Amino acid sequence: MSQTAFLFPGQGSQYVGMGQDLYEAHPDARALFDQADKVLGFALSDLCFNGSGETLNDTINTQPAIFVTSVVLLRVLESDRSQAPGFVAGHSLGEYSALVAAGAIDFAAGLQLVRERGRLMKEAGERSPGGMAAVLGLEAEAVDQVCRQAREETGGVIQVANYNSPGQVVISGDFRTRDVAIELAKAEGARRVVPLAVSIAAHSPLMECIVDEFRQAVEAVEFRKPTVPVVANVSAVPLESIEAIREELVQQLTSPVRWVESVRYMIGQGVAEFVEIGPKDVLTKLMRRIDKSVQAMSVGDATAVE
Repeated sequence: MSQTAFLFPGQGSQYVGMGQDLYEAHPDARALFDQADKVLGFALSDLCFNGSGETLNDTINTQPAIFVTSVVLLRVLESDRSQAPGFVAGHSLGEYSALVAAGAIDFAAGLQLVRERGRLMKEAGERSPGGMAAVLGLEAEAVDQVCRQAREETGGVIQVANYNSPGQVVISGDFRTRDVAIELAKAEGARRVVPLAVSIAAHSPLMECIVDEFRQAVEAVEFRKPTVPVVANVSAVPLESIEAIREELVQQLTSPVRWVESVRYMIGQGVAEFVEIGPKDVLTKLMRRIDKSVQAMSVGDATAVE
């Protein structure tokens, strides 16, 4: 029997104005945005609707903003649709929205944890500066080899951060080693290598300096066993226990996002329809590169919900 999976996006999907049409059209959406403002102690809703791009793009704000907008879309969608998905998964930060969708964490607790994740990742970026780059048109194995070579040349840090789709891999590390890897990838035949507009080296060993502090934050949160399988970024298989969820969220800081494997796992389990819930349609576009035979659609605003 074919199943549906809900997918939740991570950083890079944010834009000023996101969620405003939902806030104006749906009482449920308004209540959640208002709750988020109260939980955080500042007007996150105003930042999403009217803030400056620069402020919204700061990871300490980006993470809660995408999380809240995604959960708002989920709740509005759920009020129109009674059928639960067969699986849920989220890309990096999106994993927190997926855990809410699976009933494994409450909205308020998830929001506080995501805000703390953003704060600590920003701090890691200041303590261990680095950046990321998207490598297009090169197979994952070749990119792994490029990273190995760059590490040997500089003695620095670089690794694959996201296996996004065949021919789209993101690398992450210190600036010098990243730049060496960029040149090596071009020499190796990459179609394009694009440095990303982020101030942190997410999913790399440069996040190691915040792991202990973040682990404490994760340990303090109450989780429940998911009611729907949550496919993990780190292992690309479902998280079976509360302990596995905690370990996943900590390991995810320094480990690659195995998105291609996660999607292929769900397809192997009979998923034929993927619904991306959150701003923009980044994951829907990746789906077309991963497997054209399955259906993929994005629900990113009030019009798409209708």
